Amino acid sequence: MQRWRGLEDVPADWGRCVLTIGVFDGLHRGHRRLISRAVEEARARDLPCVLMTFDPHPIEVVRPGAHPAQLTSLERRAELVEDLGVDVFLVMPFTAEFMKLTPERYVHDILVQTLHVALVVVGENFSYGKKALGTVPMLERAGRRFGFAVDGVKLLSDDEVTFSSTYIRSCVDAGDVAAAEDALGRPHRLEGVVVHGEKRGRELGFPTANIEPSRYAAVPADGVYAALFTVLGSAKLDGTFEPGTPYAAAVSVGTNPTFSGRTRTVEAFVIDGHADLYGRRVGVDFLERLRGMLAFDSVDDLIERMHADVDQTREIVRAHRLAPPAS
Repeated sequence: MQRWRGLEDVPADWGRCVLTIGVFDGLHRGHRRLISRAVEEARARDLPCVLMTFDPHPIEVVRPGAHPAQLTSLERRAELVEDLGVDVFLVMPFTAEFMKLTPERYVHDILVQTLHVALVVVGENFSYGKKALGTVPMLERAGRRFGFAVDGVKLLSDDEVTFSSTYIRSCVDAGDVAAAEDALGRPHRLEGVVVHGEKRGRELGFPTANIEPSRYAAVPADGVYAALFTVLGSAKLDGTFEPGTPYAAAVSVGTNPTFSGRTRTVEAFVIDGHADLYGRRVGVDFLERLRGMLAFDSVDDLIERMHADVDQTREIVRAHRLAPPAS
């Protein structure tokens, strides 16, 4: 898959393509259906499929300081859409200038003059251009004028819930990672770098990887979770970890109230694995919330509960690995 940043990276001899547009934060089940439709249409036309997304999130430019919690990094999004068969991952810098493009200029300058679209596949609620004034019917009219088709795909829902990034953020924020997984079609992943902590877990017999999340990352509510822990990248490690392999982990999110902590941290105790992880980028896939964050009367009570958390995590991870993949 090719990766472009900005229209400057579009080759001068670029031909026609099928294009899908969106922020696609989370790459949830609705996003995947939309992207798969674009890929199928591109294959049927023998054309490349281009996915256009934005950086930073448009809301951060429209309302500075209001950047929503991020479900997936750009790198993660690129990995996921490549698996769906997308040929080009185009990141458009969302600048103040870009925000001022009228719907007409947006279509002419980007879709027609530069990308030469044959078909645009978007969600039925898609909007574009200055003040988001462009709508799917407007895009269809522009398509008839410039010679491209438009497919406005109905939003995916389950019972009374419409899958959206906003809905999934609310699930993560509430600690309902199981509901988030149902909407995503896979566990919610938090990425970050392993940094030095207070090393209190090691003193208790549960050495943890202290994870500094990426900026804007969607961190679940305080509590203890069963999760999968993966070292990202390909560089080898001294220890038992293999990069790219998921390991069972009990993960604590919160302030360690037993020790009167004030700083919110994400700490992963990786079961049956050890290595020097400082400075390595890792991913934590949250499977299930075991309990809320509790203040224990004694260290012994805390250790006893941590053993129970680890045993429960083993069972949840085992069941998760035996379960059929999400559709």
